[in-house]
Amino acid sequence: KATVSVLYWFFLNWEKKGNRRGRKDNTTKNGYSMRLNITQCSSNQHKASCNACVWSSSNELYSCGDDMVVWKWSMSGEPVGKVCDVEGHPTDMVWYPMQKKDQGKDLFVVGCSDGCFRVISAATGRVEKRVEAHKGALVCLSWNSEGGALATGGEDGQVKIWSQSGMLRSTIAQQSQCIHALCWSPENDHVLVASGKELILKPLHPTSKVIQWNAHSSPVLAVDWSPVTNLLVSGSEDGKYKLWDSYGRPIYTCHMTSDTPITSVAFSPDGQCFAVGSYNSLRVCDRTGWSHCRESCNAGSVFKIAWSSDSTQLACAGGTGAVFFAQMVERKLTCGKHEVSLREANRVRVYDVLSDNADELEQRDTVIKMSIGYGHLIIATTTQCVIYDVTNFNAPHQFDLKSSVNLILQAEKHFAVVDSIYGIQLHSYEGRALCVVKGPQLRSNSINSLSLSISNDTFAVRDAADSKSVKFYDCSNGRHKTEVVVHHHMEISEIALSQFGDIGDRKLAIVDRNRDMYLASVTQKTQIHKLAPMVSSIRWNDSAEILIALSDQKLIVWYYPSVVFVDKDLLPKTKTIREDGQVQTEFGWNDTIIDFFGTRTSIQRGVDGAVLTFTVSTYPSLVFSHIAKNEWDAVIRLCRVVKEDFMWSILAALAVKSGQLATAEIAYAALEETDKLQYMRYLQEIPVPEGRAAELALFQRRLEEAEQILLQAGLHFRAIKMHINLFNWERALEIAIDHVSHVDTVLAFRQAHIQAFGKEEVNPKFKKYMEGENAVQISWEKINAKIEEEANKERHRPDARAYK
Repeated sequence: KATVSVLYWFFLNWEKKGNRRGRKDNTTKNGYSMRLNITQCSSNQHKASCNACVWSSSNELYSCGDDMVVWKWSMSGEPVGKVCDVEGHPTDMVWYPMQKKDQGKDLFVVGCSDGCFRVISAATGRVEKRVEAHKGALVCLSWNSEGGALATGGEDGQVKIWSQSGMLRSTIAQQSQCIHALCWSPENDHVLVASGKELILKPLHPTSKVIQWNAHSSPVLAVDWSPVTNLLVSGSEDGKYKLWDSYGRPIYTCHMTSDTPITSVAFSPDGQCFAVGSYNSLRVCDRTGWSHCRESCNAGSVFKIAWSSDSTQLACAGGTGAVFFAQMVERKLTCGKHEVSLREANRVRVYDVLSDNADELEQRDTVIKMSIGYGHLIIATTTQCVIYDVTNFNAPHQFDLKSSVNLILQAEKHFAVVDSIYGIQLHSYEGRALCVVKGPQLRSNSINSLSLSISNDTFAVRDAADSKSVKFYDCSNGRHKTEVVVHHHMEISEIALSQFGDIGDRKLAIVDRNRDMYLASVTQKTQIHKLAPMVSSIRWNDSAEILIALSDQKLIVWYYPSVVFVDKDLLPKTKTIREDGQVQTEFGWNDTIIDFFGTRTSIQRGVDGAVLTFTVSTYPSLVFSHIAKNEWDAVIRLCRVVKEDFMWSILAALAVKSGQLATAEIAYAALEETDKLQYMRYLQEIPVPEGRAAELALFQRRLEEAEQILLQAGLHFRAIKMHINLFNWERALEIAIDHVSHVDTVLAFRQAHIQAFGKEEVNPKFKKYMEGENAVQISWEKINAKIEEEANKERHRPDARAYK
């Protein structure tokens, strides 16, 4: 059984009145343990409340407020100058999503209290277009991700969709209360609307179903929808923020009571966290909901939060007219004995907990992403990617980046970086570019750690156009493997490729929308098998084919899940479940498995972000290690020492897969599987190796492969007899006719079968050869003689040899 040890258990100091700052210094593998470094001018540029701010495509900030002035700011937080005056009190502003055809057009849209929105040129400050949109104030607006449609919401309770040129397309909602906030879905087919205490998922297609639910106890003031994680966040006057899935089901609720309303929420572009603004307070939370840090500010209510494109910096608009900037620092990663922390914007510290040594790694530019694993530390800055070997930090490899990195994924032999322009790029740990994965369905805003997985030989990507499919790409050249596609009957939420073995052993674990987990083969066209329901997180081991998952708030370990493709009956015996009463209650629906290296796995609690470490049995890893060296006798001795059913089950499945019949016989004998034991002995008596291989394929439920082996080897009668035994009568007859052999044998066995049930032949394919002038004469004496002749031919084939 697995054992548990709590590495870190430090709860966030929640404050009741909001007059104290609480921050948890929590260490995680793929998350953050951070603080915000806030920069704010000594005097406010806006003379009244600042209501909105937005980043431009060139990383400059624009802000507007009740003083009816638009200001421009540098990325360092310094005011650059006044852009223009606005003929109305601005309520919201958004930057025009840049497309290739629109390069050179720096435009932003400002919504105003007079019910109009204005398209303004950032270069000249001139109003390019003015559109009367609502009766009363226009409260909120949002571009879709493609830049082809603008959604607006107003005091009149209407939600309208406008074209790029400012023409009204449709009014998709009419509510009785003011529309306080709205945003688009990642697929641009729904608009999330906040009206009163309710959230409404309004589809653009008129025949689609509207999803509406009571979200908060007070009016909802802010919403956002992450295109990466497909999660929704809402903030309300009740002082709470909540996370929802795309169907309106609750994921996380802030249990802290606040005297001030939540006035703004915003997901980071990489989807890893989101920010929450309230009165003199800014909080950054993990994507699962728990709080990373909370910082105080002197800006009044935070009405708008804008993330920079690289997800490292925030800009906020305050009720006092203040515009302040917050840089994320002290992000931390851990792997093995190394703890990596971002001390400043461009300085990384690596601490060896065993030797008590620390290395300071100074970078040329601001650090955007970090990743550590497989003996290497990857640091991506705004302009370059730096690769360190954890055994020597003095000689890094590096290469230039042409775009901001959104994601880093590592495998044993290489790693991938994902950006918004060039897509998925594969590099070796020496910094050499290997390939670029491109495709019409590879949208960077939909690629994240849940929709993309990498192994030593294969990329797996959830199809952006069809979320029920997974496509595969070759790591050596980036080409799409058109012959292999995994199709599921339901939308896929998460995918993960196995890391152990070669491409023939590669497996894909998928979790669908209902949180059911399935296992599929990457190289073989086999049925996908369901492993567990209600799965919240999955992870493969780095050095063995071991899969771990949080299922129904329990920790489940499959020591060899691929057994479902060999002998499905052994699957329960290769699985262990933590059944400790106290430990079970520690897992929640929002917990996440963040790594699984060696025999240790780390799980981050969704409630407070604390990281728990668990261990699994070391023996299965030894089994895989010995078998990789073809040391079957050593594995048998190990299983006899351990005396556990899961060890014998792993050995039995691996032996059948590798054709080691004698070893499989020993394993099934230890498991007391008498029928399978006898079958292994029967297989050893087959004189030709192709016959044994076909029977093993049939044992693993791969009928087509078994037939192909026999037909290619010229063992036509054995193929016919196989289908007869499986009652595949029509296929047996087809093979007999095609090879002009044993037609009478098929008819004789078919006749005996239907007579045993007291039936008459009704299949026209068989009646054709049993009746009329062309009827085949059936003689059991001749048939038995032919069967004996086939057996003699097999024994005297040149390649016939006894199994050893």
